[in-house]
Amino acid sequence: MPDCQSIDVVKHGRSAAGKQLYRCRNLECVGRSFILNFSYRGRLPEVKAQISDMAINGSGIHDTARALRISPTAVIETLKKSQVNLNKSTRPCLSSVNRTTQR
Repeated sequence: MPDCQSIDVVKHGRSAAGKQLYRCRNLECVGRSFILNFSYRGRLPEVKAQISDMAINGSGIHDTARALRISPTAVIETLKKSQVNLNKSTRPCLSSVNRTTQR
């Protein structure tokens, strides 16, 4: 599914690896082109969520890669991309912590 979770999608050709590409018809959708069936586990949204959860709980890169059976490079790339989202979501928490420690 696209990032916007829209169900208005159409086929959009094939990738270089021969996978079926789909395109979201929602104009506000950020990731308009996507693949439904990934051949590598490290690209699955569920695995990416697990990577973020394990990082927040203090697991290292190699531990996470070993546990999820993916490459350490996939873990690093996912964490780099999710860093922006983590910063946005933790900013309110960090500002409240700073207020309480300044008193």
